[in-house]
Amino acid sequence: MHNLPPARFDRAGGGTFAAMTTRPTAVITGASRGIGAALARRCVAEGMRVALLARTAAPLQALAAALGDQAHAYPCDLVSADAVAEVARHVTSDFAGAPDLLVNNAGLFELATVETMDPAAFSAVLQTNLVAPFLLTRALLPEMRTRGSGTIVTLGSVADRNVFPENGAYAASKYGLRALHEAMRAELRGTGVRTVLVSPGPVDTPLWDPLNPDERPGFTPRASMLRADDVADAIWFAVSRPASVNIDELRLSRS
Repeated sequence: MHNLPPARFDRAGGGTFAAMTTRPTAVITGASRGIGAALARRCVAEGMRVALLARTAAPLQALAAALGDQAHAYPCDLVSADAVAEVARHVTSDFAGAPDLLVNNAGLFELATVETMDPAAFSAVLQTNLVAPFLLTRALLPEMRTRGSGTIVTLGSVADRNVFPENGAYAASKYGLRALHEAMRAELRGTGVRTVLVSPGPVDTPLWDPLNPDERPGFTPRASMLRADDVADAIWFAVSRPASVNIDELRLSRS
């Protein structure tokens, strides 16, 4: 473990990817649960070394331990520019370079009308969902561009094109995240670095635990939501295409 302040950064061991002669690497944020954890399991199963990033250390380190030597936990406050710069330095050192795959998945979901939304809560949603992906991408992208390879996956949402009541903060963050993805796509075309936006409908993850959507009129019941593994499978499909193929945007819904 690196001897750094708590809640900032720590580490605990725990062409196409198929064509690579060395083991490919991935960085996944929000990796301690839900979609992030499901994707981490898939990446390790596919032979990747994975850096797991999230704020809370204990569940992240438990997942790394369960996944074995190819997964390592990096607890990090992703909304802190200093912490992100530091974790990026350690990840690139441990991986001997920028990752082959970066997945910006960490997210925060708050429901409130615009007139009742606490300003601090509104800011926290934008910081987590929009600013944090910018910070980490900015830290890792230059080496990807220089190398001429890598894939950046942005986790969007049905809310990056559709807005619902009480969804002002979350939708604003996801609309902004889609715009960030589209700007990167324009800037990186022809560089060898691919960018993919994966936008699922409602997914049954612990994010819903405090909201109980089954008892909220107009919300999708959890039994009718996508599963985290469904989204992980879709992400893997997108990133495992031949290097000449870029899936710009993938939108998922429950059939």
